Amino acid sequence: MDEHEEHSHEYLHAHGIAHTHNHVHENQKAVVNRLARAIGHLEKVKRMVEAGEDCSEVLIQLAAVRSAIDKTGKVILQDHLRHCMVDAVAAGDQAAIDDLCEAVDKFMK
Repeated sequence: MDEHEEHSHEYLHAHGIAHTHNHVHENQKAVVNRLARAIGHLEKVKRMVEAGEDCSEVLIQLAAVRSAIDKTGKVILQDHLRHCMVDAVAAGDQAAIDDLCEAVDKFMK
């Protein structure tokens, strides 16, 4: 057993102990399914380009991929806010809040 396994996520953050953020959220299966659909759409786009299909149709499919990714990000963000961030705020974990702000900045570009 790792020396930090016995401690909660909040404890590790509060004490500056490095750790991984592997955890499961209630919507993990839905996120995985959404990602699979987005990958399927993207593979279709690739096949369309390889087949020389109409550019307008390719752009419509790309829009579907982008929408699927954005919706997936929304589900992940909502889970993160409802679970991780509630715990982080309760523990006074400013680093977790800063990490979220940075992630949102990168996601929203």
